[in-house]
Amino acid sequence: MNKAVNSGVWSGSWVAERLGVELLGDPELTDLLGLALRRNPKRAHLLVSNVLGKHVPQSPSIVYGYGVTLGHRVRDLLGPEESRRAVVLGYAETATGLGHAVADGIAVAPYLHSTRRPVPGVATAGGFEESHSHATSHLLLPENPELLSSEGPLVLVDDEFSTGNTVLNTIRDLHGRYPRDRYVVVALVDMRSPADAGRLGDFAAEMGARVDLVAAASGTVRLPAGVLEKGQELVARYEAGGAGTGDSSSAAPSGLAAQFPAPLKATGQGVENGPIPNSPGARGTARPAPTGPQPKRVDLRWPHHLPDGGRHGFTPAHRIRLEAALPAMAARLADALPSNAHRVHILGFEELMYAPLRLARELEQIVDADVTYSTTTRSPVLAVDDPGYAIRTRLTFPAHDDPADGPGDRYAYNIAGAGFDAVVAVVDSRGDTPELHGLLAELAAHTPHVVLAVVPSYVPERPPMLPEPLRGPAFSSYAPEEVGWLLQDLSDVTLEAPTEEREEAIQSGGAHYAESLPVEYQPSEQYQELFHTALDEAAGRLALAVGAVTELVLAERSPHPVLVSLARAGTPVGVLMRRWAQYRHGLDRPHYAVSIVRGRGIDANALRYLAAHHDPADVVFVDGWTGKGAITRELADAIREFEESDGITGFDPEIAVLADPGSCVKTYGTREDFLIPSACLNSTVSGLISRTVLRSDLVGPHDFHGAKFYRELAGADVSVEFLDAVAARFPDVTDAVTTLAKELLAADRTPTWEGWAAVERISEEYGIHDVNLVKPGVGETTRVLLRRVPWKILARAGAGADLDHVRLLAEQRGVPVEEVAELPYTCVGLIHPKYTRGATGADGRAVSV
Repeated sequence: MNKAVNSGVWSGSWVAERLGVELLGDPELTDLLGLALRRNPKRAHLLVSNVLGKHVPQSPSIVYGYGVTLGHRVRDLLGPEESRRAVVLGYAETATGLGHAVADGIAVAPYLHSTRRPVPGVATAGGFEESHSHATSHLLLPENPELLSSEGPLVLVDDEFSTGNTVLNTIRDLHGRYPRDRYVVVALVDMRSPADAGRLGDFAAEMGARVDLVAAASGTVRLPAGVLEKGQELVARYEAGGAGTGDSSSAAPSGLAAQFPAPLKATGQGVENGPIPNSPGARGTARPAPTGPQPKRVDLRWPHHLPDGGRHGFTPAHRIRLEAALPAMAARLADALPSNAHRVHILGFEELMYAPLRLARELEQIVDADVTYSTTTRSPVLAVDDPGYAIRTRLTFPAHDDPADGPGDRYAYNIAGAGFDAVVAVVDSRGDTPELHGLLAELAAHTPHVVLAVVPSYVPERPPMLPEPLRGPAFSSYAPEEVGWLLQDLSDVTLEAPTEEREEAIQSGGAHYAESLPVEYQPSEQYQELFHTALDEAAGRLALAVGAVTELVLAERSPHPVLVSLARAGTPVGVLMRRWAQYRHGLDRPHYAVSIVRGRGIDANALRYLAAHHDPADVVFVDGWTGKGAITRELADAIREFEESDGITGFDPEIAVLADPGSCVKTYGTREDFLIPSACLNSTVSGLISRTVLRSDLVGPHDFHGAKFYRELAGADVSVEFLDAVAARFPDVTDAVTTLAKELLAADRTPTWEGWAAVERISEEYGIHDVNLVKPGVGETTRVLLRRVPWKILARAGAGADLDHVRLLAEQRGVPVEEVAELPYTCVGLIHPKYTRGATGADGRAVSV
């Protein structure tokens, strides 16, 4: 609709004749673009698209069709597999609808558009500047940050590609946060100069990424010398003199209606020529209030919690819901129109372009009327009532969505004098304010029927507030200041299963070990005596290791650490490290316990809680010991996934442990494999807390992992006795800790992972072929005897009192103990690789099944 009907005049000729501006390139450029002038210190001319649906009323089928066709071309370029991995990003405000249509054309790609509207409670995932724009700052507010962190192609969509600066700024910002291998730039018109075209290629090569360009037409704008100054002078002259201007503050007939195809209906309304104020429609400008009929409201019955656009992301699943709902919503609009309406216009609202476009296109299919579409805008453009100028008339009205940058004027172009029988204003609920009357009154002055449809402004659902940590004595036998458990209390749920039944279910693949709990082992009197003996003998050794690892943390990790134990074996160690920091340095540091599950990762909600209350860089994860290093690797993978999913960075996955016999970490108190008495028992040395549970019917997406508090075992609880016995030795080992810490700080503590290598050798030698069934070290071997169905125990020849409790447990359970001369650990527990309740493996090798 670039040429006036019956005149054949190009809607850019007025500017071209006066400023010498030329469009060079594909012949269809003058069909796609007109020209106008704006008051802008960076660029005088404005390329006005005839097929975008922003400034120029156009058939919604044409507007939508251009975007979808570009999307088809992107899909063909990427191929089916890459298209499924792609994400489409559109630019606010002008290209929000175009970008969404491109995503529809790709069909399988989610969509996100930038926005200039901050949304309380929604975190910013990025931003960039559009240097030549009237309003430059763009925000990215995805509900799901994975939209930007995925590794697939990013498709960037704008209405025009003029210099490439906006795209460069976008890619620079996003590539630094979420690097990827491929970008596709999409525009209705590519109007870059040769120099700008080469700049994008150089930038892509510098990043090591591929950048493709898809456009409906290409060319360039030839600007004569001094065009900016000439344009500014021309705008000032027309604003001062008013000759031929088309501002809505006036009322003689306009020739704009002649640009629209028949049938036309004369309304007797138009605009008169008159001066445009220096700041059109600014506060304080006298303007008679337009009069007219009150708007008719239509309840679209927009689907519940369906996004109104791509401000927070729009997925293929959302697209399916919208397609299903559109016919009924368009029918409700049709019912609200007068029966004799021949020319109907759908007017969208700034960034809200896609929803009105789809409603207009659907309406176009079911009514016997010419339907056109455009949207309001915040960009001020000079209006000149001339067939050779792209912006013939302008309506000016106050902003009505409480914008972040304060009150100001907004505009609707080429509506006044167009002869519409009805105008349907589609706004989102954020814009349905008393100030909206300004727009509705302006529309009522130029059309006999105004209809208002309000789409609910989509705001991402905030997950429920995470609860405060559980603390003793309500949960655990520890003092409340010793540890906060980032867990949910499942004490009333029956989770225990007989050990043999549980083992069979785990190995058969019928259950994950974290979905149930073993029956708590009740130690005999003889075994309890062994624990107390071991504690008396090892307390000083433990105190030395606790002091050393705490000093390493304070020296290398953070002077004010937030200790986060991996429940539950890490919890007593975390409490002791906290006590050492108090004893030696007067520090009162927070300490939490969180769940980590092999194969499932760390509790992401616990990480979210920590990030909300502390600097992630201060968090130090604590565990009792390393075996082969499986949890060390699990934590590193889980933190990486969490950063990608939530965009929260700073957590260091390096674990601090009391003992590192597997050589898996660099922050430890010792690398000797010795008995840590807390490994001898289960809950009765860990605050009466069970191991953690992760089961989908008990733990929802916004819940912490679960655990039980065994209050009934209070009579056998030695948790505080264990802590006090070790802490009582702190004064005895203070000097030794200072010496040991200095030695460790000066030593090469690079992990060698020799424990993992040893486990792999044992797994193959004994025919197990699964490292998860090999449990190295005193602590892990004890766990096998207490919780699993052990097959046999390998003990280092000559191992002494450190293995007394292991031998006793093995005897009680009928498990053979085999002494091995060359064993890198004090002992290793083996779980039968083909366990059923009938398997024995008495020959010392894995059974063949």
